[in-house]
Amino acid sequence: MIGKGLTGLRIGCWTVFCLALVTGSTAIAEPAAPSNQCPGHPDAIGTSRTLVVDPRAHPRIGSMQYPETLPLRDHEVVLTFDDGPLPRNSNQVLQILADNCVKATFFTIGEQARANPEGVRKLVAAGHTVGTHSQHHPLNFHKMTEAQARQEIEQGIESTKAAMTDPNALAPFFRIPGLLRAPPVEAYLETQGIQTWSTDFLADDWHRISSAKVHDLAMKRMEEMGKGILLLHDIQARTVAALPKILSDMKARGYKIVHVVPARPDLPPTPSEPEQWQVHPTSENVPIARWPKMPNFIYAETDMLAAPASSNFDLAEGNLSLALEPSRRGGVPRPREALWPNLPATAVASTADALSVPASTVFERPEKARAAIQPLPLQMHHYAEDELPPGVTIKTAAAGRHGRHGRGARHAARRLVHHVAHAAPARAKRHAAHPAGHGKHAVHVASLKKRKS
Repeated sequence: MIGKGLTGLRIGCWTVFCLALVTGSTAIAEPAAPSNQCPGHPDAIGTSRTLVVDPRAHPRIGSMQYPETLPLRDHEVVLTFDDGPLPRNSNQVLQILADNCVKATFFTIGEQARANPEGVRKLVAAGHTVGTHSQHHPLNFHKMTEAQARQEIEQGIESTKAAMTDPNALAPFFRIPGLLRAPPVEAYLETQGIQTWSTDFLADDWHRISSAKVHDLAMKRMEEMGKGILLLHDIQARTVAALPKILSDMKARGYKIVHVVPARPDLPPTPSEPEQWQVHPTSENVPIARWPKMPNFIYAETDMLAAPASSNFDLAEGNLSLALEPSRRGGVPRPREALWPNLPATAVASTADALSVPASTVFERPEKARAAIQPLPLQMHHYAEDELPPGVTIKTAAAGRHGRHGRGARHAARRLVHHVAHAAPARAKRHAAHPAGHGKHAVHVASLKKRKS
C-alpha cells in the first residue's frame, strides 16, 4: 500500500510538474500583451510596437525617393503629419490619435511653432515624435544653395526647440518641404546627424479634394504597398474628417501602427538586417545574374618570373627539324607548303650607287609654244608681251568717242578680238595663208560700239 501510495504520489507530482511546465511554456510562447489595448476604446487600433532607428546609420529613408525605407514588417504603417501645428485642426488630429492610442511623427514648421508653442508642447506631452519641416516651408529647396538651405533648416530647429519645455525632446528627423530634394541639402543634413524623411505613399490631402477621396487614396495606396510610411497634413480639415475612418479600416484589414523614435545612448536601435531597409531586397527564390567573383589569391612569394633569353627563340637547323617532327603520340602532320612561292632573294651590289641627276634640258620648253598646247580660247591676259599667236588681233577703244572720258583705256583689256588657234594642221595652214586683218577670219568683237560698259 505504501508503495502504491508513493507511486501514486510520484505520478501526481509528475503530472503537476508537467502541467506547470506546459503552462510556463505557453506563457513564454505567447507574446506580451499588445500595447494597442486602449482603455475605454475597444475598437481602437492602438500602437503595435516602437521602432528605434539610428539616423547616422540610415540618413535617408522613404521609397518614393530613396533606395531605403524603414524596416517594417508586412502590414505595418508609420503615420506622419506635416506643416503644423495649427490649433484649429491639429488639436482635433491629436484627439483622434489619443482616442485610438496611436503614436505618430510630426514635422513642424518653425513659424507655426513660434506662433503656437502650446501645440508643440502638446505633441511632446502626448508621446509623439516631433521633427522639423524648415522655418518658412519654401518650395524651392532644390534650387537653394547650401547656405540658404542651412539657414532654413537651422532656424526651423531653433524655433521648434524654443517652443519645447525640454529641447532634447526634438528628434533629429527632417522632411524637405514639397519633397523637393537636393544633394547639397541631403549632404548637409547627413553631416549634422539628421535623418531625411521622404515617404512611401501619399493621400494627396493637400489638394482640394473631399475627405472621402483622401480616405480612398490612403487605403488604395496602402494596399498597393502593403506597408510603409503614410504622409498626411494635420493642418487640413479634410484630413481631420478622413482620419477616423482610415484608422478604423486599417484595423479591419489587419494593419498595425508602428511608432518611430531616434536612438539614444540609453536606447539602442532596434535590431534589423540590412535587407530589411532595402526597398527591393534580394530574394532567395529569384535567380539573379551576377558576374562571378574572382578569388583574391595570396602568393607566398611575389618574385617576378625571369624574362626569356633570346636563345630560347633561336631555332637552329637542328632545332628547326626537331620542331617540325610530328608528335609520336598525337601524330601532328607537317605544315603544308605555303601557297605563295618563295621569291629568290635579290642581292644588292652596292648601296653607294645612285641614280643620275636629270639634266636641265629635260624640263625645257620651246619658246612661243603656248598656243600649240592650249586647247581652249584664251584671253589677252594669258599672253606675255609680243607672244600673241597668228590670227589674233587686239583693237582698243581708246580712240573712240569714249576716249576723252578715259573709258576706252579702261575697257581695252576687256574687249578682245582673237581667232582661236587649233592644233589641226589644216587649220594652221589656213591661218598662215590669211594674215590678221585680211579676209573673213578676223572677228572684230570689240567693234560693237553699241555695247555699254
